[in-house]
Order: sequence, then structure tokens, then C-alpha cells
Amino acid sequence: MRDPDGLIARAGVRGDPDRDQHFLVDDRVLDRLPTYLTEIDVNTSHLLEIGGGTGALTDRLLAVADAVTVVERDRELAAFLREEFADEIDDGRLTVLEGDALEVDLPDFSASVSNLPYGVSSEITFRLLPEKRPLVLMFQQEFAERMVADPGTSEYGRLSVSTQHYAEPELVESIPKEAFSPPPAVRSAVVRLEPREPDYAVDDEAFFLRFVKAMFTQRRKTIRNAIRNTAHITNLGAPDAVVEAADDDLLQKRADAMAPSEFAELATLALEVGEPAGG
Repeated sequence: MRDPDGLIARAGVRGDPDRDQHFLVDDRVLDRLPTYLTEIDVNTSHLLEIGGGTGALTDRLLAVADAVTVVERDRELAAFLREEFADEIDDGRLTVLEGDALEVDLPDFSASVSNLPYGVSSEITFRLLPEKRPLVLMFQQEFAERMVADPGTSEYGRLSVSTQHYAEPELVESIPKEAFSPPPAVRSAVVRLEPREPDYAVDDEAFFLRFVKAMFTQRRKTIRNAIRNTAHITNLGAPDAVVEAADDDLLQKRADAMAPSEFAELATLALEVGEPAGG
């Protein structure tokens, strides 16, 4: 495996916190990341990496995958990856996409392992989750804990519900600051997300996610009041009709005590009787 410090030296770059660049340099962590896929027998034929940096993780992914596509928005780093991995590119095993991961056309990948830029980690994650592929992603520790949180805990929120709608998340490893160059201000964590079909029906996914967002803007209110107070977010023309039709036990709860299936039940009801504008 290529030495991460050697890659940084050959690239002639330094991580820049102002640009969300923190290079993972701990060999032990780098070696473990692909195993979070292989230990659950995931298809690794075509792995996607977001934020390739100097290629330390790319190198490990090439060892377990038939093909790897890496997305890198930094022009100099993308050029370095093409030079450093020229043989793998010539063999057709590596593709380097230069551009923003939120804008480029992503390939038909089988799974993704990525050390995400923290500033856009949420946006990238929710671009990847609807693809229904296994993901192993690095986040800030606090963000990761919110993804995996259970109802009734202080960490549980909109992020928890939205994530768990698409996948079964598991926080598999916490990473100290010292594993990066330069060290970030906070600890990091690795989350494995195995895609799943929810055990509830959602007729309009966009409305469901918007409804969840609306309820958590009123997390200290009962669901009864939250429905009435957030028509400007849900676009419901008749929120009172939803309240009148809903189960009273649900209406007395607060958002942070609601399971995803209960949000789905209310969102379905809201679509039926709440007169949503534009669906």
C-alpha cells in the first residue's frame, strides 16, 4: 500500500482547513475502511470514492475492487491522482472525475467508501442514499451520532429519520483528530449504511421528507401544534383536517419521540386530507 505521508509529499500539497481539506494519514484506519464493506459480503466490483485527496484511500480501494471511480473537485489533486495512478487508469481500473460531487454525473457504482468533505457531507450523503447502495462514509462524530440515534434520545432528529428511511446506519468506528493532516477541530466517525426498504409505505417521498423537516422545526411542540404551525413548510391547505383525522396518541407526542413509521403514517394522512398544494 502507498504511504499516505509519501503521497502528500509527492503531491506537494498541505491540507487546508479553510477548504475542508483534512487528509487521512493513519495507515491502520485506511486499511480498515474497505473491510467495513468486505466483512458484510458487499459487491465491490465498482467502488465510488468522493474526495480522493492524494489517493491514500483510493489505493486501498483498488486492492479490493475491480474498478474504482474517484471524484475530486481540486484541480491540482485531480491532476496528481492521474499521474500517481497512471498505470491503474491505463488498465481501466481507475477513473478520476474532476468536479463537484454534487454536480458531476455519478457512475453506476456498487458501493462507496469515502472520507467526505465535512462542509458538504449532508448534501453528498443524501445524494448517495437514494441510489440504494452500501456506503461507508466518514463524518464529524456529532453528525454520525445523530444519523444513528434512536427516538427519545437527545441526538434524534430530522437527520436520524431521513437517514433511517433509506438505510440501516451503524457507527462502526470513532477516529481521533490525530489520524488526519492537519487535525480537524473535532473527532470523526465512520458510519456504515446498508440500504433497506422501510417497513412502511410512503406514497410521496419528497412530501414525507418535507413533513419530517417541518415537524422538527417545532420539536418542543406537540405534533398537534406542529402540524398547525408548519403549513408554510408542508404546503398543507387544511392542517386542521389532518389534526382532526389523526390518532390522538400520535398528536400528543413530540417529534423526537416519533419513529420513522409514525412520521410516514401522519404524512400519508396529511396527503389524503390536508389538501397539499402541488402534491
